[in-house]
Amino acid sequence: MGQACAARPIAPARRRFCSLSREAPEPLGSSRCGGIAVIIPLNHENMHGRRWPYVTLAVIALNAIFFLATHWTIERETREMGEVQEHIILLAAAHPDTPMSTAEQKLVENFRHSQIKAWDLFASPNHTPLDAWDVEMRAWTGPRCEEEMNRLAGQLDQMQAESTLGRFAFYPSRRTVISYLTANFLHGGWLHLIFNMWFLWLAGAILEDTWGRPLYAAVYLVSGVAALWGYAMVYPNGMIPVIGASGAIASLMGAFLARFPKTKIQLGFFYWILRPRLYRFKAPAYAVLPLWLGVQLLSGVMAGESGGVAYWAHIGGFGFGLVMALILRYSGIEQKADQAIQEKVGWSANPRIVKATDLLEKEQFDEAISELKALIAEKPDSVDAYEMLPSVYWRKGDTQSYMQAMETACQLHLKLHNSEAAWQDYEDYVQAGGTKMPAASWLELCRHAENIQQWERAASEYEKLAEAWPQERNSILALISAGRIQLKQLGQPQQALRLYVAAQNSPVPHQDWNETIRKGVDAAMGKPKPTASDSATPVTSTLRS
Repeated sequence: MGQACAARPIAPARRRFCSLSREAPEPLGSSRCGGIAVIIPLNHENMHGRRWPYVTLAVIALNAIFFLATHWTIERETREMGEVQEHIILLAAAHPDTPMSTAEQKLVENFRHSQIKAWDLFASPNHTPLDAWDVEMRAWTGPRCEEEMNRLAGQLDQMQAESTLGRFAFYPSRRTVISYLTANFLHGGWLHLIFNMWFLWLAGAILEDTWGRPLYAAVYLVSGVAALWGYAMVYPNGMIPVIGASGAIASLMGAFLARFPKTKIQLGFFYWILRPRLYRFKAPAYAVLPLWLGVQLLSGVMAGESGGVAYWAHIGGFGFGLVMALILRYSGIEQKADQAIQEKVGWSANPRIVKATDLLEKEQFDEAISELKALIAEKPDSVDAYEMLPSVYWRKGDTQSYMQAMETACQLHLKLHNSEAAWQDYEDYVQAGGTKMPAASWLELCRHAENIQQWERAASEYEKLAEAWPQERNSILALISAGRIQLKQLGQPQQALRLYVAAQNSPVPHQDWNETIRKGVDAAMGKPKPTASDSATPVTSTLRS
């Protein structure tokens, strides 16, 4: 959800003042000293469901359709209302004794407290007029000022009542039944929509698979109402319109925490200081989601109503979803829904997978492992078993077995030419502390990164492979490949020379690679290629193997 429409001037240049209170389960981030840092969720362990999440996809599609249908209209209307709000604030600053209605008083007070410098500038007799109206207004006296204030207030009220936001956004001070629903499908901008829909996909798809489509749809709609109601309880006289889906989405996040507390969420730490960087790491839901909620609480207390984000809708939605998920689970409703889904699903999982899943839910880890190993013995290429086994070991706390299972899963995914899944296996392996993936699998991963032109990643992984397996012949191939990338793709001849020299000095026999290494050394040192006339003359390298 959303946003709240509050006055935000940009002194000293001319500004437009109408903003919204957005609800958007935003990533954690900041922008300081010319740099940007943000943490966003990328995926989680339970991304695979039994059926397509049609309700979640339909909600995403509806939000996109409503956004495209209303976005430019809202922008135009907001700009026009901002001009009227601007005149109200200028008039109040120049003539502070002018009587105002409650709505205009609140608009002016919000502006005066949030934009202190701009207010002082507008109230100053040395203020540079923004337009002809501003020049004329400065010379008015009491009755004329009151007349103009009443005119502006009436104009603003009419514009707000006839605007898209006035009809469909949620106003705590004048709530309508329809706005509890429609506000959840309006968004204030592209990023507002995109972040909301991404969070909806991550949290909603698995909950739809868990609860079933009718129950999930009902919970989602009620969650949006509950989030807005919670916001209205905090700001019962709020006059800033609230829009966006994130109150409902925050409710799904609360339900996710209650239902899947130990599920690992992969997060991306993106920062841009001189150059963009992205680091990935994993953390369980019970660590990530309470942290997010804590940020919302702190922001809600500090920002107040005019902070631009409806934090208390997030907080109310999160709490509602958490409680609702617990009720559904322990009342038996979820189990009945799950049974109904199983009866409708045309494809049924292997009985051992079903049993292992049930044992995992009950935290009977050893029994679940036995079932999966039995399935692997029966079907050595069972992808489902290999993909599930690491999760069981992780939940059990057996890190060593987890890493061994990830190595095997990676090998299987490479065998099936599923490079994306293999890279995910490798990243999980490294996140758990693994440093020595089997050389053959590691080399295949490096080649995949090189094939898709991820040069820095490929060079880095090639070098790590060589350091981890110095006695393996694959280490020679890795050093040569890393040197070639550093020289030809990254333009780093010194790094390339270092790698080629390391390959030449390797204790692993490599007579068949000597010529390739020698050419790499010469290229890194800037030596010209031999001509046809001297090609018969042996070249003596100053570097010896």
